[in-house]
Amino acid sequence: MARILIIDDTDEMLAMLQKVLRRSGHEVVAANNGETGLRCLQQQPIDLVVTDIFMPEKDGIEIIRNLRRHHPQVKVIAISGGGEVSPQSYLTIAEKLGAAHTFYKPFNVKEFLQAVHKLVED
Repeated sequence: MARILIIDDTDEMLAMLQKVLRRSGHEVVAANNGETGLRCLQQQPIDLVVTDIFMPEKDGIEIIRNLRRHHPQVKVIAISGGGEVSPQSYLTIAEKLGAAHTFYKPFNVKEFLQAVHKLVED
């Protein structure tokens, strides 16, 4: 299937996403902050990035900007559950920068997997 990079600073979210994506047959690479995620992108080909928006070191918006500049073929799903302003505002910004799908935490795993499968099949 696809090689998917998950970038999220919450251990529980990383573990859950790794589990469901691996069960769906995907190869999963995990990073617990944006800086580590960008290094992963330099080291190996990635088909899809699932990134949290609010993280230490580099946030999801910076990740998406970097992807569009240096890896425009990589598809992106942005996820968020917080922020000083409505998380929906940041997810809207993520979409405008190139995220194919956005999900507000907690999200429906079935809908998330449907979005992943649609993106990796295209």
